[in-house]
Amino acid sequence: MPVANTALGALQGLTDQGVAVFRGVPYARPPVGDLRFAEPAPATPWAGTRDATKHGPIPPQTPSRLAPAMGDYTLPMDEDCLTLTIWTPAPDAAKRPVLVWLHGGAWVSGAGSLDWYDGARLAREGSMVVVGVNYRLGALGYLKHPALPADDLGTLDQIEALRWVAAHIAALGGDPGCVTVMGQSAGAASIARLIIDPRARPLMHRAILQSGGFGRDPLTRAEAQATHAEILRAAGVDPEAPDFLAQLRAVPVNALLAATGKVAQAKARFAETNPPFMPTVAEPMTQAELFAAIATAAKGMQVLIGATHDEIHAFFASNPAMANPDWTASAQRFAALGKRVDAMERYKARRPGGTLMDWLADIVSDHTFLWPTMRLASALADAGVATQAFQFDWAPQGSRFRACHCIELPFVFGNFAQWPGAGMLQGGDAAEMDGLSDAMRAAWAAFVHRGDAATPALPWPRYDTTRRATMVLDGCCEIVGDPAGLETRA
Repeated sequence: MPVANTALGALQGLTDQGVAVFRGVPYARPPVGDLRFAEPAPATPWAGTRDATKHGPIPPQTPSRLAPAMGDYTLPMDEDCLTLTIWTPAPDAAKRPVLVWLHGGAWVSGAGSLDWYDGARLAREGSMVVVGVNYRLGALGYLKHPALPADDLGTLDQIEALRWVAAHIAALGGDPGCVTVMGQSAGAASIARLIIDPRARPLMHRAILQSGGFGRDPLTRAEAQATHAEILRAAGVDPEAPDFLAQLRAVPVNALLAATGKVAQAKARFAETNPPFMPTVAEPMTQAELFAAIATAAKGMQVLIGATHDEIHAFFASNPAMANPDWTASAQRFAALGKRVDAMERYKARRPGGTLMDWLADIVSDHTFLWPTMRLASALADAGVATQAFQFDWAPQGSRFRACHCIELPFVFGNFAQWPGAGMLQGGDAAEMDGLSDAMRAAWAAFVHRGDAATPALPWPRYDTTRRATMVLDGCCEIVGDPAGLETRA
């Protein structure tokens, strides 16, 4: 069995698919007791050799709302969850570039240790070290209250994981001077915030941002505190009590999960996908101001950024209530987003033969994912950041999920067998899927190694605001100028 000798102690892993894998590796002390709702404390050394052959528990969470599209999982959960999963071609050998993975799940579900994100194939074929991160979710990671740290605890967990990588990844064959941070959905939005955090920015050198949901307005701490006070009361905690922190640390995690679900359901609005928790900003800022801050801080990095063509279909097609959406409410949503009385007619013309749900999903996809993603790409390119953009268009013929949120993930990781319950993949042509995955993995590996996703199979130019050259990933991949319609439709 492979052994890695870190400054904290020895780790004994196992061999999987031709690479060494180390599971349940602590990067911080367990956030329990006095460390519950506190900043992460660095992991402490251990005596002897630590068994790193089994996954630790995943963060406490409720089932994902995207289970019909992605599939589901039932795994042990515990607040003692601040661990890494590390795949490496050879510990204690040549220093390879490092890919740190931050999972999605709206900051309330998921884990870097899920089989969906098995990094063995990326590590082996791409000659890199892959690190999956578990971080605190929901109220445990993003609850805001004046008595709690000003920073989001889940974000601080992510920074602590990057610090661990900087200090210890060399012992597992990784190069701490060549770290790419990759995330999807909440993970991508988290990375964008990490880029502007001076504590995190020196710890990463490249970024891959997939489906970041950048259309959601920045949330201030004050706004979050108002909503989270309702969650606290629903969990039986008095946010005004002198002994608030003691009450909070004593409340069972299941009460927090149930209260979050109750308040989120009460605040849900028609055809919106805003989560109850997300990273916050200290003072109000516009989307444009946030993008400018990210672009300025990203100078010197390389960024690969993109979204899928039909992001919101994962949410709406998974929700039985959206199978036959209310016409009046839909018209109001079109008017609010499109800012014009004929917005619905314009989307009907874009997708002839579609349903009301299709058209509604299209406009919400544009405003939540596609257009903001390309606006951020534009801000990065205009700031001189080496940027490449993509749009993922592949979907099984006739799929109700279309090219939806999360569908690109099994292609990036090259592990379709780990997605047995994924409705979004059902009916897909296996040979076509394998070919697209091969091309994408090679491009992602090229980016991790040299900051440029161009390969012989995918000649990929940089993005600029003149041509807006974007790699459209489908059965046949091609470069298209502005496929999202940022110039013509936004």
